[in-house]
Amino acid sequence: MAGEQDLLSTEIVNRGIESSGPDAGSMTFSVRVRRRLPDFVQSVNLKYVKLGYHYLINHGVYLATIPVLVLVFGAEVGSLSREELWRKIWDSTAGYDLATVVAFLALFVFTVSVYFMSRPRSIYLLDFACYKPNDDFKVTKDQFIELARKSGKFDEASLEFQRRILQSSGIGDETYVPKSIGSPENTATMKEGRAEAATVIFGALDELFEKSNIRPKDVGILVVNCSLFNPTPSISAMVINHYKMRGNILSFNLGGMGCSAGVIAVDLARDMLQANPNNYAVVVSTEMVGYNWYPGKDRSMLIPNCYFRMGCAAVLLSNRHRDHRRAKYRLEHIVRTHKGADVRSFRSIYQEEDSEKLKGIKISKDLVEIGGDAIKTNITTLGPLVLPFSEQLLFFSTLVWKILFGNGAKSQATKPYIPDYKLAFEHFCVHAASKTVLDELQRNLKLSDKNLEASRAALHRFGNTSSSSIWYELAYLEAKERVKRGDRVWQLSFGSGFKCNSVVWKSLRKIRKPSRNPWLDCIDRYPQGDFQA
Repeated sequence: MAGEQDLLSTEIVNRGIESSGPDAGSMTFSVRVRRRLPDFVQSVNLKYVKLGYHYLINHGVYLATIPVLVLVFGAEVGSLSREELWRKIWDSTAGYDLATVVAFLALFVFTVSVYFMSRPRSIYLLDFACYKPNDDFKVTKDQFIELARKSGKFDEASLEFQRRILQSSGIGDETYVPKSIGSPENTATMKEGRAEAATVIFGALDELFEKSNIRPKDVGILVVNCSLFNPTPSISAMVINHYKMRGNILSFNLGGMGCSAGVIAVDLARDMLQANPNNYAVVVSTEMVGYNWYPGKDRSMLIPNCYFRMGCAAVLLSNRHRDHRRAKYRLEHIVRTHKGADVRSFRSIYQEEDSEKLKGIKISKDLVEIGGDAIKTNITTLGPLVLPFSEQLLFFSTLVWKILFGNGAKSQATKPYIPDYKLAFEHFCVHAASKTVLDELQRNLKLSDKNLEASRAALHRFGNTSSSSIWYELAYLEAKERVKRGDRVWQLSFGSGFKCNSVVWKSLRKIRKPSRNPWLDCIDRYPQGDFQA
């Protein structure tokens, strides 16, 4: 029971002056009880630490063996003078004929060639673009409520609920929504969906191709992810048709994968680039707001209306070695976690009809707890791949202690060690889902206000743009000129399924303020204090 209480937090909410009833004219308050993220320090599952070390060992075998060989060879050679070294080499080779020497050299060259050909290719991020809608789509929180009222689809109780959600959401007064949501007509039509998709996707891609000087016909791999709008032909086919891309392009369209699908799309593009040398890949991450607008009264389905806003990101990747010089980042790690085997996780974000047969996305009251468990699993697996040696040592000692004394009573009282991820990364791009989620993540991971500044700024300025939010956050860091050569950037996303995914980039150069960036007209206004909307 005590453990359950630890996951709850309380908040006193001022509901203003009562307008009617026996308490009319009096100030009224309510107590809101919320679930918090589980305490990562107390609840880490060490099997995911083992998985992280499994990844590390698989990819770090050369790092472990090459230094040993160099040390042994150095010790042997260092004990000989130059004359003794040459004499030993001559005496060792004099007994072999020419054919043997040639065969040995051929075997050596073949072995080295196989090594360099079989190792994974480096994947470079050349550039990316985030779509910024024009001011015709911009709304304040009050204008958002007026659009909802104008549609005639909501009663006053539903409008008041949405207003209260917005006031504590962390969203500011300059986000973007399609004005069709104010129409009394049905907005969830294929025509509206295609129109919004064309606006945001082509806007982002036009900017990307212009910035990178890459022609659409040069792209060999295209991955598009959009969770809830999946027409036929697909959105990826729509992109190919619009830009007249080449006929042998490898195209993929990911649907229904939620806010974490942006990292999944990057992972798929990486796999395709590993299998197809000398290629460019474009990843497009977006979500359609108008098509998924919920016009009903179910409060758990009204929540997405309040948070989701227009947005799109387009990313250009390359596996060509000559692109190293002009690339911004190199892909280091991707770690994916899927909790879909658990029923509560599977249904935590669920698309269905309400009691009036109106389609919407239902948000479970246990979402924060479920999301916290997925995030904990993901970062525990990621730890051994990215942490410095001092943290690795403490991390590994915890694992050994658990193995050796796992059944002892003393081990139950020993707190598992959760490492300091601020030592592994210089920059954090955490999916801007909501203010509550960001607050809980900051508390659990002991992150500073500056660590989450980009996430809070993106939520305030652009709202929750779903899978593209982590790119608006990276654009913020670039606009602030904070990314230096060698810096590591951690993008963490999570969404329906329930899934949590991480991608780690390493900066290859100091990133100057881009000439085109969605933050250029407002970057000097951020950070805005505590981002209270």
